[in-house]
Amino acid sequence: MENGTHYRTCHLCEAMCGVAIEVQDGHITSIKGDEEDPLSHGHICPKAIALQDLHEDPDRLKKPVRRTASGWQEMEWDEAFDLVADRLHRVRKEHGRNSIGVYLGNPNVHNHGSLIATMPFLRAIGSQNRFSATSNDQLPHMLASLDMFGHQILFPIPDIDRTDLFICIGANPMASNGSLMTVPDVRGRLKALKSRGGKMVVVDPRRTETGKLADEFHFIRPGTDALLLMAMVHTLFDENLVNLGHAEHWTKDVDLLRLASLAFTPEAVSEHTGLGADDIRELARQLANTRKAALYTRMGTSTQAFGGVATWLAYCLNILTGKLDATGGMMFTQPAIDLIALGGLSGQQGHFGNRFSRVKKLPEFAGEYPASTMADEMLTPGEGQIKAFVTVAGNPVLSNPNGGRLDQALEGMDFMVSVDYYLNETTRHADVILPPTAALERSHYDLIFSMFAVRNVAKYSDALFDAGEDTRHDWQILLELAHRLERNRKGGRLPLRAELGWRAFKQIGPDTLLDLLLRSGPYGADIGPARGLVQPAIDLVMDILPKRHPLQGLAKLSPLNRHWQDLPKGLSLRALRDNPSGVDLGALRPCMPERLFTRDGKVNLGPRRYLQDLDRLHALLASPVSKDLLMIGRRHVRSNNSWMHNSQRLVKGKDRCTLMIHPKDAARCGLQAGDSAEVTSQAPEVKGNIVLTVEITEDIMPGVVSVPHGWGHHREGTGQTVAAAHAGASINDVLSDQQTDPLVGTSVLNGQKVKVKVWRAERQRKRA
Repeated sequence: MENGTHYRTCHLCEAMCGVAIEVQDGHITSIKGDEEDPLSHGHICPKAIALQDLHEDPDRLKKPVRRTASGWQEMEWDEAFDLVADRLHRVRKEHGRNSIGVYLGNPNVHNHGSLIATMPFLRAIGSQNRFSATSNDQLPHMLASLDMFGHQILFPIPDIDRTDLFICIGANPMASNGSLMTVPDVRGRLKALKSRGGKMVVVDPRRTETGKLADEFHFIRPGTDALLLMAMVHTLFDENLVNLGHAEHWTKDVDLLRLASLAFTPEAVSEHTGLGADDIRELARQLANTRKAALYTRMGTSTQAFGGVATWLAYCLNILTGKLDATGGMMFTQPAIDLIALGGLSGQQGHFGNRFSRVKKLPEFAGEYPASTMADEMLTPGEGQIKAFVTVAGNPVLSNPNGGRLDQALEGMDFMVSVDYYLNETTRHADVILPPTAALERSHYDLIFSMFAVRNVAKYSDALFDAGEDTRHDWQILLELAHRLERNRKGGRLPLRAELGWRAFKQIGPDTLLDLLLRSGPYGADIGPARGLVQPAIDLVMDILPKRHPLQGLAKLSPLNRHWQDLPKGLSLRALRDNPSGVDLGALRPCMPERLFTRDGKVNLGPRRYLQDLDRLHALLASPVSKDLLMIGRRHVRSNNSWMHNSQRLVKGKDRCTLMIHPKDAARCGLQAGDSAEVTSQAPEVKGNIVLTVEITEDIMPGVVSVPHGWGHHREGTGQTVAAAHAGASINDVLSDQQTDPLVGTSVLNGQKVKVKVWRAERQRKRA
């Protein structure tokens, strides 16, 4: 790698911050924000600085390893590929194709190579037992987008740079840098919001980092967001505040929503939510009466017992007040590589409930079962029981509820392989670990998070360092395994055409496909004067072919489509290489109803599955308010799930894995600041406990305790030395995997009942 400054996008969270990395004699000497980046404008968070730690980490695996009686042993790549393919093939042959389970972790969505190679790999595995981090995260947003807009990843994004009112419920963008809202420098953007006379309102069980910056803050009891949102809907209809704006022409079932909200008055929901009736009405009025406003929800509302209904209602509130597809409201991106349109063109808008899991009968979504049922499928005998397991860049023992049970289940696998460069709490169970190159050793283009950005941008980075000949990128690992699995399935040989196809696919690689997608997208080829000759042919195709004809779809995607004629043109891999800080493609712009993928071309405001689930919400409203302690998670700006804790500069400083508890609850439990508290679940299926240091604060609602997500690095047999020295405790060790949102299948990660007491060893110490 040449000495000098190199520009990249940080991949360690959703923010897509641009970084300028100084390299001297093959070593990183500094990492700073890239002032020329069109999205982040020089901002970076602490995670970006840790890119160097991850690249230079001595704990990072570089070659395949296998478990032996005497410990882990390095292997050659061909030997490892043959072993894995042969063992997986044997399990499938003996127990059926669904006997192999696959789990895809969060880092995959930050990696365009892995995303492109995942589908052929999954097809070669051939199992229906597929899982990912989706069902512990954004699944309710995907289902709402599918049912309302016709496509599972057509997410409305807050136009935060132009809004005058930002209502944030169950989200903490100051820590996450946005989530389903790619937004670097949240603090700067919120400062700009206030400087133009705007306002931010935050509703959360904890006064988060974002809540502390709010102009108005409200506590809410965990799991009751759907009641609050439905009462806001009720208020809009009751006070004649409904005004859909231009969405009125392509929205249906408004009356169904009005009828559904009748019983949910602000007075009726006030005690359950903890918000006063007047405050609820005022929230609805502010949203309705502010022309440029956006209501945004995230993990706190998604991963709870009513996550599906709450997410749907948040979308409905934006629509009822005319904020959908409106400047300063909730808008849709037009990314350089439009996976949404490409998916629609190929009939892959998404699907839900086509089949159900074997044990719990939970619905699949886009071919995946909820991750909360992985252990069930491993531990429950019968046809389709998972006997072999594959993880790709995931650590579900720490990120999945009831991690101890999953730990037990993984111990019983006939065979397990992990594509990962760490020996962590999950991969320690593997028979073989196949380590891919690290982020700075591969090229980078953010396919996914550019679709969620608050501004349309495009940026590509070549590999910063040469990984060496004896390494493999994750896409190479996945394609090689897929190739060998297909060959084994065919009896050891593939037809010549198929063999040549695999060889070509592996030779081309993801960047060639990336270039093709850039050139053929809305910002792609600019043919200059020749446009006058070609344009009539494109227009003819658009006019005479049926609406759903494949050529019609290709014409719509083409940069020659008149709909894109005022967008910047000439985008390609070469153009992005010539602009290493990235290319600004403009602000979000209205695109409805053309962007809809519903069959009738209308937004479906009252999907039947949500209306039917309101029986549960009525039952919650009629039930007494719980007096139990409810637990919620939290995140810190120096962390991202469980995969950032082996960086010394990120974990140093005061202990962040603490139990946050209100003074009243601490007194009731006999706890003092600095004590060690024992937390146990009230669910009988969850065994064991976790022990954390007590942090007493009025920044959390009475009746609620908070434990951060992603910690728990105390298990034996892991190879992350820094993480082990800052082990913390895993919230998922005391969360039940039997509690899910029955509508969507999402894990309930917020609002489960727990018991808290002084840890026994602490009591003994005090007595002494």
